[in-house]
Amino acid sequence: MERRHFIKTGLVLVGTGTAASIFKPAGAAENVLSGGKLWRAKQTPPPTPADPTKRLFFTESEYQLVTAIFDRLIPADELSVSASQAGCVVFIDNQLAGDYGRGSWRYNVGPFEKGTASQGNQSPLSPADIYRKGLAEVDAHCQTFLGKSFTELDDNAKDSYLEKMEEDNFKYPSISSKELFGQLLSNVQEGFLADPIYGGNRNMVGWKMIGFPGARYDYRDYAPLKGQKLNIEPISIIDLLKA
Repeated sequence: MERRHFIKTGLVLVGTGTAASIFKPAGAAENVLSGGKLWRAKQTPPPTPADPTKRLFFTESEYQLVTAIFDRLIPADELSVSASQAGCVVFIDNQLAGDYGRGSWRYNVGPFEKGTASQGNQSPLSPADIYRKGLAEVDAHCQTFLGKSFTELDDNAKDSYLEKMEEDNFKYPSISSKELFGQLLSNVQEGFLADPIYGGNRNMVGWKMIGFPGARYDYRDYAPLKGQKLNIEPISIIDLLKA
């Protein structure tokens, strides 16, 4: 069969619903399938919204320390509320109590070696371990060298301490200060920009600040609006559950 004739025939047969017949090998048995159930994509259950009134991982002192650190990493200013006001501490408290905290996605059986910079974190510590050990060591270090806990320092002293952490100037027993700082910074950023269903980004303040539209299904209503300022109000997964 000539290629062009084959393509034309195939298009005609597709239009009449009999395209399958042109692919049937000579002598093959013909079966007609009918009935059965319409295939549907598997329904994935949505996450359970984080409850800001419940504490799942942090002790009271840990919660206060993380709040103090996060609020210096993302302080309240003319752009937005602070990290704790946006729910970032609630976010990481919930995450550390689950699979993320346990590091369940990571290979965590030795041997453990100090990796190169390109290999990333090679520590056997899970995120939950890093917080539990790291926060205790920060508190002990502040008490020893500054005579106060981190939460008792003024804002300038807190900023100075965090800058030295980032520069790896402190030697904590279990983790380098730079690695601990990086963990804290990553998590506060995640909490500020995650879907509010996970506890952070309260009232979608992070999304509104950067103009992110959120968990919208599509943008067909906005596609024709060319050359106009859209001012799209962001939508959370929580809003989709209510719909």
